[in-house]
Formats: sequence, structure tokens, C-alpha cells
Amino acid sequence: MRIDGSGTLRATCVLCPNPGPMTLEGTNTWILREPGARGVVVVDPGPHDERHLERVARTVQEQGAQVLMAIVTHRHPDHTEGSRYFSELTGAPVHAVDPDMRVGGAGLVDGEVLTVDGLAVRVIATPGHTDDSVCLLVESDNALLTGDTVLGHGTPVIDGDDGLGPYMESLYRLREIAREHQVRTLLPGHGPILSSPLSVLSSYIDHRESRLEQVRTAVRAGATRVAEIVDRVYPDISEQIRGAASSSVRAQLRYLAVRGELPAELEV
Repeated sequence: MRIDGSGTLRATCVLCPNPGPMTLEGTNTWILREPGARGVVVVDPGPHDERHLERVARTVQEQGAQVLMAIVTHRHPDHTEGSRYFSELTGAPVHAVDPDMRVGGAGLVDGEVLTVDGLAVRVIATPGHTDDSVCLLVESDNALLTGDTVLGHGTPVIDGDDGLGPYMESLYRLREIAREHQVRTLLPGHGPILSSPLSVLSSYIDHRESRLEQVRTAVRAGATRVAEIVDRVYPDISEQIRGAASSSVRAQLRYLAVRGELPAELEV
């Protein structure tokens, strides 16, 4: 399973050496470039790992190219912490939805198309993992960069108790976009590239619906606290990621509460 150096005609992954339970093999930094062009877009510079950031800049330089723009898919530090140093290295502005994540760059608007030296990148708002999450469609490559909305394996944590509703809407939207634009490849923020987008997105939707049914079953069986539901829904979970599971359960409970599917006495 090769991640570093993988990609498509217009996208190349530089893998950051920051593996972990939440980052999988590490953060995928994507270099986007129209064939034969000099201008480059870098997506998700990564954490403040100077060797990684310098490697990304050097990789672009060795191609006889120049970073003209950087984009972050969402605000988490493993994608953004190195943005300022990377901007200093390359002189490129960093664009982001969250103003605090920008470095001399602009915001990102749903549906806008960013163009750099012949390369067109369409911004798709996909809140859920975080409220500022975006995906990026490179239609000329039939590729979709998914940040942490879709991972190379496993599923992301939902950030915030109200995030699951928007996340489900984002997944359904991405599936429609994948159909409409005949997307052939998903380029995630962590893990290997995915070559069956419709199947992956459908499995994500089915997985979330299945988890929701497990939470409903746990509640019907008498579970009233998040910890109890985690024990029932994730019986083999390690302590290392128990906090992430608790966050997911809270989001699931909030989603069911908004839909009127929880008993009134249950605390969310």
C-alpha cells in the first residue's frame, strides 16, 4: 500500500511522517499541477514539521515549478499547523474557510473555482468532520480531494455534537457529485487513494446509518449515558481512541434528538 508518491496525472502525495490513531499513516500533503505548467497548488501543508514542509517545497522546486497557492481543507493542526512556515518558505498565500487558518490568503466559497496556471480546482463545502471542512474537485483528473471527510481507511470523527446532520448531507452531496462528474479517484487527507468513489461513499453512508441503528438499539435497551452507549456500540475499543468514540456517540445522540427519536428523559 504505497501512499507517498501516489496520485493521479495532476496530483502527487507527499506523506508527512506523523502516524497515529487519528492521522493513520500520516497527513497527506497534495501537490497539484497542470501537466507542463509551472504553477503549483499545495493542499494541506501539514503539521509544523520543518523537514516535511521543506521536502514539499523542495519537491516542487526540483520539478522546475513554483508554489503559487496553498489550500487547507479544514482547521485541524495536522493539516494547518505548518501553514505559516510553508508560506514563508514558498511565498505562497494560504487559503482557508476559517480566517484564523489563512496566511495572506482569502476565504473559500462553496462552488468557486480556483485557477492556477491552467489548473482548475472547485471548492465543495462539506461540513461535518469540522464545520469548515471542504473538498476539492479536480474535474480534469476526475479526482476529488476529500480532506478528512473521507479517509483512505476507517471513518473520521465528527467534530461537535451538531456535526452529524451536516456530515450526512455532505456524504450524500459528494456521492451525487461523484456521479455527475464521473469521479474516478478519491484523494484523502490520510490513508491511501481510493479508486471506487461511489462504492466508498455508499459504504460511508451505510456505515453511519448502521451506527445510528446501534445507538437506537442501545438506548432502547436502557443505556442512558454516553459511556454506556460506547460500551455497547464499540465493545472492543481501545482506551487510546475512546474519546473519539465518545465524541461520535454524542454527535449521534444529538442527531437522533433533533429528529425526535430519543426519549425526553435521556440526557444528550
